[in-house]
Amino acid sequence: METYISTNKEDLDVPKIHRYISEDSYWGKGRTLEDVQKTINNSFCFGLYSETNEQLGFARVVTDFVVFAYMMDVIIFKNHQGKGLGDKLISHIMECDALSKIKTFALKTKDAHSLYERFGFEKIENSKLWMTKDNVVLL
Repeated sequence: METYISTNKEDLDVPKIHRYISEDSYWGKGRTLEDVQKTINNSFCFGLYSETNEQLGFARVVTDFVVFAYMMDVIIFKNHQGKGLGDKLISHIMECDALSKIKTFALKTKDAHSLYERFGFEKIENSKLWMTKDNVVLL
């Protein structure tokens, strides 16, 4: 399947993103459509699309574009899971020019540690949720 990734927020299917986050995710139950729209407005967003422009996935990053970035709401919609699209989306985010030199990249996950470990993320201490990828050299 041919896919592409865009950072154009105008292309995002916000109601579809909201449905997934509020109904199917473990982390966003109860988030309103207005909440989701506000998070999109205030984040660097990535939409993953099919060649027919159907949205297949979504992720957002909150960042200062220099020191810190926090990846959130990483979604591959149900009918498209298990096809390697999560790898494609995360790879694109980590290689994105605007984010590739971030000093510390963080995220929280309950069940996708092995996905993020493939991109250099490590668990933080004994946390069951927090992971980080540090590109800082401490002297």
